[in-house]
Amino acid sequence: MALKIYTRTGDKGTTALFGGKRLPKSDLRIEAYGTLDELNSWLGLVGCYLPEGDAAKEELLAVQHWLFATGAHLAADPEKDLSLPALPEEGVTRLEQWIDRMEAALPPLKNFILPGGSHGVAHCHVARAICRRAERRVVALAQGEKVDMRIVHLLNRLSDYLFVLARWMGHQAGVDEIAWQP
Repeated sequence: MALKIYTRTGDKGTTALFGGKRLPKSDLRIEAYGTLDELNSWLGLVGCYLPEGDAAKEELLAVQHWLFATGAHLAADPEKDLSLPALPEEGVTRLEQWIDRMEAALPPLKNFILPGGSHGVAHCHVARAICRRAERRVVALAQGEKVDMRIVHLLNRLSDYLFVLARWMGHQAGVDEIAWQP
């Protein structure tokens, strides 16, 4: 049986967490996992700028899977003991390895750089900024509710990865970085 796309249960401005608890759609928890969903969509767009077989394209796909699992944790009622997909235990370590690999091929960063230079680079910077917003939302949620801090660690490192990926994409395409002129 196929899932029905519309349920009409949110027509009054509420939505259900895994576990059944209903919250206003403006709730910080909903905002946090909604921002992860937005980030995941942007990562899909960034991946479209990478050629098939490129390591970064495969990395982004792995990250998208991680974000789904992470979103499930945020979308679950924290007061219930639910069976949820595992958070990516190795996620932060893998992101650091991928950053190191790309940075080894890049010239040293000597200036602040502006987002842009090509469509792919600019979209990657948008994804980075959304990742930072998702991190802020999760941190704000954690100030009042129980949140697994591994989610914050993952988002923090992911934004670093996206910054380096943007630089790497520009470098691979022969696009000059735009140095900030104070």
